[in-house]
Amino acid sequence: MLQVVCIKQVPDTETRVKVAAGGRSLDPAGVTLIMNPYDEFALEQALRVKEQVGAGEVVVVSLGGAGVQTTLRTALATGADRAIHLKTDVSAPDALAVAKAIADAIRPLDPGIVWLGKQAVDDDGAQVGPMLATLLERPCVSVVAKFELTGTTVKLEREIEGGREIVEVPLPAVLTTDKGLNEPRYASLKGIMAAKKKPIEERAVDLGAPHLERLSFELPPARAAGRIVGEGVGAIPELLRVLREEARVL
Repeated sequence: MLQVVCIKQVPDTETRVKVAAGGRSLDPAGVTLIMNPYDEFALEQALRVKEQVGAGEVVVVSLGGAGVQTTLRTALATGADRAIHLKTDVSAPDALAVAKAIADAIRPLDPGIVWLGKQAVDDDGAQVGPMLATLLERPCVSVVAKFELTGTTVKLEREIEGGREIVEVPLPAVLTTDKGLNEPRYASLKGIMAAKKKPIEERAVDLGAPHLERLSFELPPARAAGRIVGEGVGAIPELLRVLREEARVL
């Protein structure tokens, strides 16, 4: 079974971002880029399925500029068989444009499972997976926290408010993964060396007119300094007054 894993290169969550001049984008200077953490669970599960089945191929796909190949090489070093780089210089394309480009690229591959992280940590959109499933006309299960493959059917548990939902769907399908589904493996030295020989196919893509326009970015306001309203039990009345009249949380 051929599986496709869609990965995105995102800023490291430890990076302190800045708004670029003009206020319509983020300043890329000094930003460390990594594989989207939720996509790591998707890649790991695809590799486990391949190991369970004992055959097949794991193809990783990513869209972006030249720097994306670093993240693709990481995926190849971890165990993916080959990669497809959808090249575009458009910064921060909207979710629908991304889903259409990926759908066009992977439709001829007819993958048994298409994997994505449940969301990207840079925009938290959680849209590409369901959009991609719609374009491919396949069932979609999002926020997968447990996976079990039996023949051509998968039994899944997904996070919902107040608990978990158990879902069973036939393959082919599109699945988006949640944190905790598995423990992603690290690339070994052997895998890193082997990745240098694995192919990355480059395809230029035209995303067309954007469906979404970002008008401005701004950082959240600085938090106000805290203050001490008193000491001991004698401070309780003043604390309650502040919470009720100033903070208005009571």
